[in-house]
Amino acid sequence: MSQWPEWLPLNTALQPLSPYGAPQVPADAVLNTNENPFPLSAQLAEAIGKRVESAARNLNRYPDRDATKLRTGLAQFINGLSGTSVTEENIWAANGSNEIIQSLFLAFGEKCAIGFTPSYSMHPLIARVTQTPWIDGRRREDFTLDIDLAKKEIAQNNPSLTFITTPNNPTGSSVTIDEIEELAESVPGLLVIDEAYAEFSDEISAVSLIDKYPNVVVIRTMSKAFSFAGVRLGYLVADKSVIDALFLVRLPYHLSTLTQVAAEVALEYRDELLGNVAALVANRTWVEGELKALGLDVIPSKANFLLFSGFDIPAPTLWKSLLDAGVLIRDVGLSGYLRVTIGSEAENTLFIQALTKIINESRLKTTSQDK
Repeated sequence: MSQWPEWLPLNTALQPLSPYGAPQVPADAVLNTNENPFPLSAQLAEAIGKRVESAARNLNRYPDRDATKLRTGLAQFINGLSGTSVTEENIWAANGSNEIIQSLFLAFGEKCAIGFTPSYSMHPLIARVTQTPWIDGRRREDFTLDIDLAKKEIAQNNPSLTFITTPNNPTGSSVTIDEIEELAESVPGLLVIDEAYAEFSDEISAVSLIDKYPNVVVIRTMSKAFSFAGVRLGYLVADKSVIDALFLVRLPYHLSTLTQVAAEVALEYRDELLGNVAALVANRTWVEGELKALGLDVIPSKANFLLFSGFDIPAPTLWKSLLDAGVLIRDVGLSGYLRVTIGSEAENTLFIQALTKIINESRLKTTSQDK
């Protein structure tokens, strides 16, 4: 029976869906949405405030429709990271990477799209919302991407959009630049490389392939490494023809003046913001070691989170027990697995302490019952 009233003309494809969202509940350690735990410095917050105050005097006017200054700054940032020579004509900016993904489906999703699951759950959801046929490609049992199998599945389905997420969410595993190039040589349509967590990885970015393979497009975000999740700024690096096509589906003035100026200031402070990346990578290594010391299995990660298994408690039960202890992590729907975001040292310590207590108590109970 449908949950929707009969008088509501909701699209048939949407009727069985549930809204995307992670639980938003109070916790001492919020480690469920892969946010950066480090707040902006007082100096940066003040700089943003001054720029916003200045911009507020002209909020009676529409924003720069093309976000030229911001896109120029993003191009300079990418060039500094990867030694490329992209310009603002190779950059598309939007309200978070989800708007980027939606725009790609609207512009290029007429045939079908394929992704290799488990991966970012919004890819198939946005595909369905935009009425793009979606195909779930397969990964190995350890969640790594089998390039030969991927090429076969791509050839069989002839998609206009192929999604590769690296580092992958929710697993943290990555795809090498050589593997991406191997796909780029044969994939039909566009090869979309979702690099939301790229700053936490030592892999070479796929932006370095765009000159040679204009069908490669790369999605990035300021939400993670830049500690800018609350601003909602995602961007795409691609051949100019791809960017020009996205202008066809762009909503008028879709990126507010305040979003643009805040992101411009953040780019000016990029060295300060990205300075926290090394600390998060070090914390990731520590948390991984502690999980393994508990006898748990951890998927190797190059992102700011870890997917782990090997506990003898049902994942939903363990998730709830951790929440009761003040630690909120993520049940990503993979049987026997949970995902934890790397937080501050205090949050990581609280997580490990709570997890250790719960697991030890469970093991002691099991031992007593066996006797």
